[in-house]
Order: sequence, then structure tokens, then C-alpha cells
Amino acid sequence: MNRYPLWKYIVILVALLIGGLYSLPNIYGEAPAVQVSSAKPTIKVDLATQSRVEKILTDASIENTGIFFESVGNVGSIKIRFNNTDIQLRARDLLQQKLNIDQNDPNFTVALNLLSNTPSWLNAMNALPMPLGLDLRGGVYFLLQVDMKGAVQKKVTSLATDIRSQLREKSIRHQGIERGQETITISFGGIEEAEKARSVLQTSQPELNWQILPTGLTPKLVGEF
Repeated sequence: MNRYPLWKYIVILVALLIGGLYSLPNIYGEAPAVQVSSAKPTIKVDLATQSRVEKILTDASIENTGIFFESVGNVGSIKIRFNNTDIQLRARDLLQQKLNIDQNDPNFTVALNLLSNTPSWLNAMNALPMPLGLDLRGGVYFLLQVDMKGAVQKKVTSLATDIRSQLREKSIRHQGIERGQETITISFGGIEEAEKARSVLQTSQPELNWQILPTGLTPKLVGEF
């Protein structure tokens, strides 16, 4: 004998159908993608940029499963979805090269990403996959690329400026400071001045190894990492 009214069964059935519908995006999973965004406030990512990206990939015969333009306020970005990570990496490297003429001063940021494979009709209903944290995703791998040569050069330049100021404050005369790849060389008129400078810099700049090179009448104090 049925103890519950029909409408309660209908409510339960509708709730199950809606819940099942909105859980479908989790079944489709995610696909490797590349995201292109602006690296400078003066550079805009728009539909013209999307056309440029499409042409670059087409000319290189790199296939994709979808290109999407997104805009949040005045900030736009382009996301390109691919079938596998090999194509994703090829596309990232190619776009990084073609979009940025000067690799040391890029106009665009080209980054690896993931995009949902959810069909458009589910996206239209705002049915989105559940975002997974690192624990559910199984951790994350990332590659940190550091321009060590550039970083060392900046450090050497900064240290040379500081050293010049310190020697001036201590009234230690020198004949010039030369910056190398990983060294700073200071020329002096005599060994006494070089000794004074080494005593000061060994304390103020301990990250450098300071040595005096007796080169005739103009000894040199060399600091190297």
C-alpha cells in the first residue's frame, strides 16, 4: 500500500534528474589547452589577436579542438584546446615565438592550461564541472624557468653601484670598477688602497669572494660569486 502522495515521488524524481544533469560535466573531463593573455597594460587581446593565433596554428598544421575568446571587463584572453599534451606543448612554444618578437620583453603571456570538455549545450545551462583541488587532482607539476644569466647580471650591476658608494664613504680611492659576467673588478693606484677596500668589502659584501691580483702598479681587487 502506497503511503506517500504522488507529488513527493515527482519531487524526488525531478531532483534526481536535475542533479544528474548538472553532474554530467564531471564525466567529460578536461583537455590540455594554451591560454594567451596580455603581458603589458598597453597590449590588448581581442578578436584580431584570436585571428592571428588561428593563422599561426593553421600555417604550422597544428590542429585544435576549439578556440575561445573570453573578456572580463577590458581584459581579454584566448584559450585553445588540444587533443593531447604533445600538441599543447608544440603550440605553446610556437605561439610564444611568433607572438613575441623580443623574447626578453614579451607582449603576450602564453601559458599552459586545462579546459573542460563539457558540450556547449551544458555550458549554456551553466552546468560546469566541479573544480578539483590539488588533493583530488593528484597533485600538480610545474616548470619554473629562471633566467639565471640575467639575474646574475642584474645582481652584479646592483652590487657595483653599492660598492662604489661604500668606497666613496670610506674615502678609498679607486681607478674604476668593471663588471664581468660573474665578477666585479676594482682597479687601484696602490696595494694599500686595495687592502683597505678588501677589508671593507669582505664585511659588507660577503657573498663575493675577494682577492687581490698584484698587476704591477695598478693592483686589482676581484670579487666573484
